[in-house]
Amino acid sequence: MVFLDSRPEQGRVKSFMVFRPKQALLGLALAGLASICAAAQSLPPMPRPGEGPGEDPPAASSPASASQSPISDPQPPATISGTVVDQSGAVVSGAHVKVTQQDPPQGHDAFSGIDGEFFFPSLPPGAFSLTVTSNGFAPKTLSGTLHSGEVQNLPLIALVVANSYTEVQVGLSQVEVAQEQMKIEEKQRVLGVIPNFYVSYNPNAAPLNAAQKFHLAFRTMIDPFTLAIVAGTAGIQQAQDHFWEYGQGASGYGKRFGADYADAVNGTLIGAAILPAILHQDPRYFYKGTGSKISRFGYAVANALICKGDNGRWQPNYSNVGGAIAAGAISNLYYPDQDKGDAALTFENAGIGIASTAVANVFQEFIIRHLTPKLNNRGVGGN
Repeated sequence: MVFLDSRPEQGRVKSFMVFRPKQALLGLALAGLASICAAAQSLPPMPRPGEGPGEDPPAASSPASASQSPISDPQPPATISGTVVDQSGAVVSGAHVKVTQQDPPQGHDAFSGIDGEFFFPSLPPGAFSLTVTSNGFAPKTLSGTLHSGEVQNLPLIALVVANSYTEVQVGLSQVEVAQEQMKIEEKQRVLGVIPNFYVSYNPNAAPLNAAQKFHLAFRTMIDPFTLAIVAGTAGIQQAQDHFWEYGQGASGYGKRFGADYADAVNGTLIGAAILPAILHQDPRYFYKGTGSKISRFGYAVANALICKGDNGRWQPNYSNVGGAIAAGAISNLYYPDQDKGDAALTFENAGIGIASTAVANVFQEFIIRHLTPKLNNRGVGGN
């Protein structure tokens, strides 16, 4: 967060939004990746038996000895991979995938990950039958033949919603499913460092209740990366003598750190917890990952102004917009008089916050997913 003055006499613009640390150092993280390269060194070929210095070539074996000592080469295993989607093309996580083979009789099980993918790394060659099942969908079965050493990538497996689906099941409640999914999201970090908690790679993730929204907000506010960003921002401000009324030294740095951290707390608490809990809106970005690049780009930009409600329906994102405006207005209580903004500046900063959210969503849709390590290949609860 860098605060510059938009007014000619002061030169400052404060931007308040839901604090997501990846927005702050996204450029630095990507620049760091571009500087990493690997050099491959070719190794000299190993000499064949009998071709080394001072060695005689091996004597050719006679046909008789070859026939008396037959060598049977073991057949290398084959692999199968694929992706499970629904009729709309959205990935289906947590689907049960079973491969059955008759010669010899055996079965292999796997579950589709958060990106809908599954993988069987070592299967014996021969005929196979693959069955995919998931709650709410009709089972789908495929069959084929695996050849020795073959790497078979199946086409998209589209599941159809079951015409009639009745099941009595004792399992996790919606709150418990959301809790397990949130635990996975709390482990998501770009490059293993930058928190990426407010993104769901499960399009049908269970909605968060009010307590879970506050938990995720507090988890973000006390994250070491959040504190590091605030500390670095305050240091830059002091070095450039921004908010000169705060003075220099430890006292001046403490005031700048407190003001910056208050901005982060206000933006996150209001825009990602208080308003979403009151308005029953989900503060997370739901990764699309399918469709044309143009449709995904439009989806990402639109999500700065719309969001999913707790009822699963899309609606105007009052939480994000209201959080930016409220955080800007509250900041006038603790910033120096010289740096307080009027109503026009507050709404201007809210617009900047919405635009930056749209840019961050585009990065989420096309880049961040590939920089976030896969932590769990088995979905929880969602279809």
